[in-house]
Amino acid sequence: MKLNNGVEIPQLGFGVWQVPDGETAATVTAALEAGYRSIDTAAAYGNETGVGDALAASGLPREELFVTTKVWNADQGYDATLRAFDTSLGKLGLDHLDLYLIHWPAPERDRYLDTWRALERLAAEGRIRAAGVSNFRAADLTRLFDHSELVPAVNQIELHPGLQQTELRALHARHGIATEAWSPLAQGAVLDDPAVTAIARRTGKSPAQVVLRWHLQLGTIVIPKSATPARIRQNLDVFDFELTEQDLAAIAATDRDLRTGPHPDQFN
Repeated sequence: MKLNNGVEIPQLGFGVWQVPDGETAATVTAALEAGYRSIDTAAAYGNETGVGDALAASGLPREELFVTTKVWNADQGYDATLRAFDTSLGKLGLDHLDLYLIHWPAPERDRYLDTWRALERLAAEGRIRAAGVSNFRAADLTRLFDHSELVPAVNQIELHPGLQQTELRALHARHGIATEAWSPLAQGAVLDDPAVTAIARRTGKSPAQVVLRWHLQLGTIVIPKSATPARIRQNLDVFDFELTEQDLAAIAATDRDLRTGPHPDQFN
């Protein structure tokens, strides 16, 4: 997919949330061997070093890889963000990032405007190819629009059939912001939904593949996580079938404000 600054990002990537650092190199290596080229991590995950080790060992050209990490809440603010970026880059063993995100708006800290200024500087200097945010609410985005010239390339949010975030996605579309889904399978909570299982039976695909296909057809960037090599490969095998309009409507009807992670209003 092409972002609003012309940078291209694989629509289907690989996430490493909750993967211990000691296991991350092997897990990311399995993902790269399966064909993933976009890897999403974060300072808060504590596994940037493992990701970097796998990238270095892969032998893949840097230009074939798309690497995302995020600045943590405690490191927000202009100078602190610049320091945190250097730390993350060192752990990853890279000389630039493809995408750098503000992990949470952290409303009680109220530092994300200064943090965004730091990301604008990093983008201007060419140290990041794209700048974005994560878990930002409509009000947070509107405030950014009012106080900066750079529109986020991405907003990474919890998104799955149980939490479809229709209004927020519409705001993204109006401003050219790509929607990226974390917890795209709701940690398995949506895989037993009758609409999903019925489509899986008809298509001969797994419920997880059906949900990932739903994301792709929605136009979402999606970063499923798995530590199981067979499932890592299976999650990538979603380009040989399509959901019908009836399928999409059936999944749309499963929206129920189901959150598996923190709410941005309260997470600081």
